Amino acid sequence: MIEHIGNRYIENRPVYSANAFQEEHKKKHRYHKTFLDHLKVCCSCSTQKAKRIALSLLPIASWLPAYRVKEWLLSDIVSGISTGLVCVLQGLAYALLVNIPPSYGLYAAFFPIITYFFLGTSRHIAVGPFPVLSIMVGATVMRLSSMDNSDAMDSYNSSMSNNSSQDNYRVMVAATVTVLSGIIQLLMGALQVGFMVIYLSESLISGFTTAAAVHVLVSQLKFMLQLSVPSHTDPFSLFKILISIFTQIEKTNIADLVTSLIILFILFVVKEINQRYKAKLPVPIPIELIMTVIATGVSYGFDFERRFNVTVIGNMPSGFEPPITYDLEVIKGTIGDSFSIAIVGFAVAFSVASVYSLKHDYAIDGNQELIALGVSNIFTGSFKGFAASTALSRSAIQESTGGKTQVAGILSALIVLIFIENLGFLLAPLQKSVLAALALGNLKGMLMQFTEIRRLWRKDKYDCLIWIMTFIFVTVLGLALGLAASVAFQLLTIVFRTQFPKCSTLASVGRSNIYKNKKDYSDIYEPEGVKIFRCPSPIYFANISFFKQKLIDAVGFSPLRILRKRNKALKKIRKLQKQGLLQVTPKGLICTVDGLKDSDEELDNNQVEELNQPVNTTDLPFQIDWNASLPLNIAVPKIELHSLILDFSAVSFLDVSSMRGLKSILQDFIRIKVDVYIVGTDDDFIEKLARCEFFDDEVKDSIFFLTIHDAVLHILMKKDYSASKFHFNQVPVETKF
Repeated sequence: MIEHIGNRYIENRPVYSANAFQEEHKKKHRYHKTFLDHLKVCCSCSTQKAKRIALSLLPIASWLPAYRVKEWLLSDIVSGISTGLVCVLQGLAYALLVNIPPSYGLYAAFFPIITYFFLGTSRHIAVGPFPVLSIMVGATVMRLSSMDNSDAMDSYNSSMSNNSSQDNYRVMVAATVTVLSGIIQLLMGALQVGFMVIYLSESLISGFTTAAAVHVLVSQLKFMLQLSVPSHTDPFSLFKILISIFTQIEKTNIADLVTSLIILFILFVVKEINQRYKAKLPVPIPIELIMTVIATGVSYGFDFERRFNVTVIGNMPSGFEPPITYDLEVIKGTIGDSFSIAIVGFAVAFSVASVYSLKHDYAIDGNQELIALGVSNIFTGSFKGFAASTALSRSAIQESTGGKTQVAGILSALIVLIFIENLGFLLAPLQKSVLAALALGNLKGMLMQFTEIRRLWRKDKYDCLIWIMTFIFVTVLGLALGLAASVAFQLLTIVFRTQFPKCSTLASVGRSNIYKNKKDYSDIYEPEGVKIFRCPSPIYFANISFFKQKLIDAVGFSPLRILRKRNKALKKIRKLQKQGLLQVTPKGLICTVDGLKDSDEELDNNQVEELNQPVNTTDLPFQIDWNASLPLNIAVPKIELHSLILDFSAVSFLDVSSMRGLKSILQDFIRIKVDVYIVGTDDDFIEKLARCEFFDDEVKDSIFFLTIHDAVLHILMKKDYSASKFHFNQVPVETKF
């Protein structure tokens, strides 16, 4: 019963042990499905299930019939045109990151949108090239197109009529790794393992994308300066590229450098205006399009290619090229890279899709997103595009310009198609340094993630460390190896947190039923002879030793050492008692002979097992008070503790090794007459301990209680504390055991 008095309450209920609570409040019987039950449901077939599966695999069938033409079509048209123009420019720019001709970036901007329109569950993300994925694909391309693979390159290009054999080989590698990553994503979606993305935390993704942005920045310097920089894909490649750039910095093309710096400056200024006044602007200023038109016109009008020897896009073939032919050696060499590309691509797309699904209140399916991205990458790679995910800036444009559904996406694909078929020649005079500047202009958001370090340091030191180490790993080791090392480090931090948990000693705050760390408060009440110990993590084989040591530190003594000391002293007392040298007085035991000496060695030889047994004084004609003075040189440490409460409310599981270690130390406490109580556990936890024979005759008495307060009240009433020593705001009327 609870009575409210203003903002206070008085609770009147029995003190519950776990058994007493179960007797008074019976649990409902719940049937837990077995593996066979789940298998039957999975294998069963019905009309409704078939319809549900069809709609889940083809989401367009559920949202397109409900499309509001009058309300949404105009917004989707405006959004599609705006997004499509950005898709063209970003496709061309990100192709440079892949180290292939810019025209292939248009394929990467076109094909993924078509398949995602039918298979995707997000209404707002703009699928297509993403700079981080592009730099990852580019690293694979440069690794396989190095001199060590010249034989494979020659064998592939021997069947090609195109004069640019190196470009053909690079396109084939990029397409192959894209198809493989798509197959991996498709298999993951079919196997319903979309949950794997949870192993990439926000801190890890932030650190990874920031480091990838640094890689993108360095990779574009050679286009901005127009330098011939050899490719490096091994660890420390970033620094090797920088060394190569600085050793030939005097060869910089000033026209390219000035053009790219002007473009970058204007991009940053206008993007800042878009961000600051986004509430007042009807649509963001399409600065990329404006600068591309101006740069193309200036380059063509002043003939930059001939006068200043700048590098331009050049003629782009119109139309589509035939599907690629695969090379088995390339497939073998790209499987590992494809897996990391598949994971990163899905993680980025799903995180962006989650943001918009929450904002606009609709559901997305992670496994279906894997299938959609997988099919998109297979389709794109087959027609010589490269890996797709979603670009943050492109998705923001699609959503902010009024896009309601993927109809905007399909219209943006139509804009890209027009450039592929008819308008590509207009971009021929455009400098590659301008494309590099456009790519870098979209990295501002990623590079600004350095500010996350300060925020994470204030909130969680472990997350901050994950961010920093991820950035270092990816910067030094490269994208693929760096990602693997970052995930491993992140998992190690989880192990570290559970292996070395922040255990604490609790006490009542303000003599209430609220128990907190005693180090954090001054107005605390800790009953005499009672310790409340809390472990905030699972207890398993890796941290059971740490748990035992922390428990010993909290109580101030080792129960096993006390037990052995008492058994040694008992042997001496028995020996003195048999010799008639002990006299029992009201003040304790007195030895009638002074100066008697005994050797510890005769007590220790081959008797370790005996010393670990419970102290048994039933054969003596008197009781021994171990906290009183003992005769002669018999020294046993005195302890004030009589009750130990273990708060296991945050302990989610125990393994067999930890149960064995926990049982041994609790038995040691019980053998030295310290009562042990465990609180905060559920019935399944108790049943598991019982099945593992955690209890024996020494531990079977009621040690499980509902809450810390129940255990404390039971101890105080059991020890018959006086009212002057014991006063709480919550007083029980009876005790149940």
